[in-house]
Amino acid sequence: MRTGSLHLLLSFLRSLGSPVMGGQVNAAGSFLGLPCTRNANADWMSALCPRLWDVPLHHLSIPGSHDTMTYSLNKKSPISRTESPLLQFLAKALPCITRPVVLKWSVTQVLNVTEQLDAGVRYLDLRIAHMLEGSEKNLHFVHMMYTAVLVEEVPTLRQLWARGEQVLLSYDDEGTVRRHGELWPAIPYWWGNQVKPEKLIRYLEHMKSYGRPGGLFVAGINLTENLQYILAHPSESLWRLTLPSLPQLRAWVRDQCPGPGTCCTNIIAGDFIGSDSFVNDVIRLNEKLLSC
Repeated sequence: MRTGSLHLLLSFLRSLGSPVMGGQVNAAGSFLGLPCTRNANADWMSALCPRLWDVPLHHLSIPGSHDTMTYSLNKKSPISRTESPLLQFLAKALPCITRPVVLKWSVTQVLNVTEQLDAGVRYLDLRIAHMLEGSEKNLHFVHMMYTAVLVEEVPTLRQLWARGEQVLLSYDDEGTVRRHGELWPAIPYWWGNQVKPEKLIRYLEHMKSYGRPGGLFVAGINLTENLQYILAHPSESLWRLTLPSLPQLRAWVRDQCPGPGTCCTNIIAGDFIGSDSFVNDVIRLNEKLLSC
């Protein structure tokens, strides 16, 4: 089994149709969604000040979602074979207990893809893998557990361009990128791997001190737990861990500035899109470019 990360960057600077991702889903998730204002930021790129229309994408502030497809996980989702042997054992010995606990820590989004795009998200973080028990033709999305949602045949770039849609595909496996010229190389992702927001912010500031990458890159404001933390907090969830930290993380986001400077940010990705003003905060950072 092989797992890969496919990143979609959807740019709609002047396009008129609805955003379309490079794939279709054939099953619905069962996790309860969050309330959100649909279409509030659905066309935010085309609504940018004309002075920003010629700014390179890697100098804009772009909102993204971390582990985009986890809204479709449910209690029947199998545990990923890439997880630790201990978790594999617990999943087999106590599936009725293990799977619900892992589910609470695997779900990072509750809005589906269309709702995320309507909310203004333009960077999708897709983790893709084969299940050993499944058909080789079936690709599943994965984050600790395999989703019931499958990845279908991807439209060609010519088809997307003919419909006036622009999608950039970045893949983090160098061998695959060499074989498929339509893919972009991996987009660097600043992943703090921290459970405390203050430590995550220190990590992000540390990365900024080295200077931003030359092209597109992502600063992830997503908190991360490990198996030991999950076992020590069986009644908690990633949602309950993240929610109290959002004001502190949002304050860091509002302090950022896009652009070519060494300390500037580009794509900022987070969990539970739609639960607060994160997307608005990231989009509004582009106003700082007008005063440069």
